[in-house]
Amino acid sequence: MPVVRADTPERYDDALDVRMAVFVEEQGVPESVEVDDHEDEATHFVAYDADTPVATARLREYEPGVGKVERVAVLESRRGEGWGDRVMDALESAASESYDELYLHAQQAAAGFYERRDYEREGDSFEEAGIPHVAMRKSLN
Repeated sequence: MPVVRADTPERYDDALDVRMAVFVEEQGVPESVEVDDHEDEATHFVAYDADTPVATARLREYEPGVGKVERVAVLESRRGEGWGDRVMDALESAASESYDELYLHAQQAAAGFYERRDYEREGDSFEEAGIPHVAMRKSLN
């Protein structure tokens, strides 16, 4: 099961474990910021290597016709193995059923990853959770 929707409490916990390792432990984002009011409305995805969760992302409605990609994370020890692309492929495939475009706030250091996936930068960089970000958008049609 490479990438699945986190549609059970156990899979959601696996997705959250990856987020905590990456955003809270590695990057110092406060847990109170990482887990927010959008958890229940979002569709969560988790990528597994065998039974080990290694990457995650979530998708929610941003505005009519536009989905927002959030909380994309790959465990540090597994970066460079294609897990980010796998989880984004699954998210974008699911998003294409409901949305015409996707919007996200990319960490400045990860913007190149999204540009390779045809996301385009919008506006100036800004700070979110103490980390420089840039808004990006991609048409799905």
